[in-house]
Amino acid sequence: MGETITLTAKDGVTISAYVATPKTKPRGGIVVLQEIFGVNHHIRAVTDLYASHGYLAIAPALYDRVEPGFEVGYLPPDIQRGSDVVQKVKREKTMLDIAAAIAYAKTAGKVGVVGYCWGGTMAYASACHLAGLSAAVGYYGGGIAAMKADTPQIPTILHFGELDKHIPMDNVNAI
Repeated sequence: MGETITLTAKDGVTISAYVATPKTKPRGGIVVLQEIFGVNHHIRAVTDLYASHGYLAIAPALYDRVEPGFEVGYLPPDIQRGSDVVQKVKREKTMLDIAAAIAYAKTAGKVGVVGYCWGGTMAYASACHLAGLSAAVGYYGGGIAAMKADTPQIPTILHFGELDKHIPMDNVNAI
């Protein structure tokens, strides 16, 4: 359903992004932010799903600055590999890349951001620091508690799992 395009961030760096367009006029845009596993088969499927519901959906490859084309699955070695790569990523550069995706999605109207895992944390950071968004959704963003001094500038909803061993409930309650 989708295709890979190239985005140019404000600092001139290019990254790839997976874009899925609806069959009808878009209802708006959605920026889909990846887990630590890159823009893999699951994130592309999620992006396609949003497009099937009428949204122009774009998933920027947020690891392209440090490891272009990075994509792994969900096995234990993949978790370790994704964890290693995310440590190399600089948040301020990631925000530039997300801003480029927002600008692209703006052609469809209002834009929301949704993120999963590390992408959930980046969705929260986007809600706090980036212009051009109308709403933000974060799923199991483990780094959000460390950003509690930051305030979202748009409607934001965060989802966590009670039994998620990776994000202690103390962190969730602190948000």
